[in-house]
Amino acid sequence: MVKPVPAPNAPKSIRDDESQAKPARNTSRRKTAKGPKAFALGRLPTGTMNKTEARYMLFLEDEVRAGRVIWFAFEPIKFRLAKATFYTPDFLVMMADRSLEVHEVKGFWMDDARVKIKVAADRFPVFVFRAIKAGKGGAWEEETF
Repeated sequence: MVKPVPAPNAPKSIRDDESQAKPARNTSRRKTAKGPKAFALGRLPTGTMNKTEARYMLFLEDEVRAGRVIWFAFEPIKFRLAKATFYTPDFLVMMADRSLEVHEVKGFWMDDARVKIKVAADRFPVFVFRAIKAGKGGAWEEETF
């Protein structure tokens, strides 16, 4: 038996055939990280700097020329904080006195990032951990853990 096709201007109840109805598409929005919706979802690939990190790298290059920093590298190490939990700092920096510092660069701080750097500072006291935040007027604000 051939089923008749309703006219396009037929009432909705006639056009909708429940046996052929497609499942409703999930229209819920992806859950985003806490914070303003203006921030992009996802992360950059490993080894790729965001704009704030690139700007901080230029600052570190100036520090090398001034003699306050001997060496630095972008994402050179990964700290294991717990089973299946890691922290990859943005920069490892060797200061003029040969001490090693871990610099984490952020435009703004989310709670999970702050917890990770605090745990890492507690578990690895051989390093000085610094949170670097982009301040107003191009200045850098530092917080030591």
